[in-house]
Amino acid sequence: MLGVGLLDQAVSAYFVHGAAFLIPELNRLGLSLSQAGALVAAPTIGIMLTLVAWGAFVDRFGERRALMIGLGLTAAAAVAAALIGSTGAVGPTVGATSISTGRLVGLGVFLGLGGMAAASSNVASGRIVVGWFPAHRRGLAMGIRQMAQPLGVGIAALTVPVLAERHGLGAALWLAAALALVAVLCTVIVVIDPPRPSRTAADQAGHLRNPYRGSSFLWRVHAVSVLLVVPQFTVWTFMLVWLVADRGWAAGTAGLLVAGTQFLGAIGRIGAGQLSDLVRSRMRPLRWVAIAAALTMGLLALLDQLHSPWAVVIMVVASVITVADNGLAFTAIAEVAGPFWSGRALGTQNTAQFLAASAVAPVVGGLIGLVGYPAAFALVALCPAAAVPLVPHDHRRHVEPASTGTSSASATDR
Repeated sequence: MLGVGLLDQAVSAYFVHGAAFLIPELNRLGLSLSQAGALVAAPTIGIMLTLVAWGAFVDRFGERRALMIGLGLTAAAAVAAALIGSTGAVGPTVGATSISTGRLVGLGVFLGLGGMAAASSNVASGRIVVGWFPAHRRGLAMGIRQMAQPLGVGIAALTVPVLAERHGLGAALWLAAALALVAVLCTVIVVIDPPRPSRTAADQAGHLRNPYRGSSFLWRVHAVSVLLVVPQFTVWTFMLVWLVADRGWAAGTAGLLVAGTQFLGAIGRIGAGQLSDLVRSRMRPLRWVAIAAALTMGLLALLDQLHSPWAVVIMVVASVITVADNGLAFTAIAEVAGPFWSGRALGTQNTAQFLAASAVAPVVGGLIGLVGYPAAFALVALCPAAAVPLVPHDHRRHVEPASTGTSSASATDR
């Protein structure tokens, strides 16, 4: 279950975030940077529009159906986009070949539809982990599942630009379609919906009640996660350009370091999940991550202002710390919301994070242009600092001692 959940989410990340690696080929074929950027943003827009809807679908019909339908539609959208991309050059006029504006719009539409479908795995694959793993192992399992995004992005970085340059846009999109079909097949063979009580029994036990009413827990976790997205995407977005423009690194060397930090970040997510199992708490490690992120970004600002070579080391440390919260918050939300509400709650969580992340590049980029990197890093450090007092105490339905083998919410969270 964990392996297929990891695969499904990695394929979703490959399709949604891998589109960005088409930009060099789109530029070569005549599109401006702004045009190419708008085109490859289509999957991200699509996924933001449908996360909550897929969450409601999972709550009502289960994880297996959502994954099969969603990834099947992702494969279909990728095939349609590949057919359009294979037709000819994407641009007004490139040599003897050209493609109409209608085809360009069509490519964007199918990329967007693929993103809308791929959102299914963001919710359903996480629910599988929460449903099938007992509470004292759930943090580690979710940490492994959270490796999916850097894994999918890393595979896309290695394959999409090369395929697009050597064989055209269609080749990269055909690979996305093939990966989605493999994910569907594995889901059909392996995935079984986690057991959960009937709706009648759940209603009698009060588990159908809206978890957002009468408690601020979920709202506070959403707010904390949004604040922690700011340093995470600041590091992801500006690390490469900071190394090249501010530190004088060669682009190739800087790119290797950035790729390496993705791997380290994935390991950090596993470590954070394991820690939450050991201390039998999701919120305490989440608070520690927020404190560490604030201190690290503040130290980065100071060392960068002093032009210290240690700033690069701290940047690498920041790239690991700032992603460690994702699995903790995701697991806690699913545990507290239960099987009849966690789909919508997780969809809300991801939607809020995507919206915040989309604002980081223009806002922080503007800050860097106005006040420079050190001051911008210092201002970013205020976001995780503000998140620290917002982290709630552990909910009563969170982890109980490992000796029980389950959580107090096991009857409703599985």
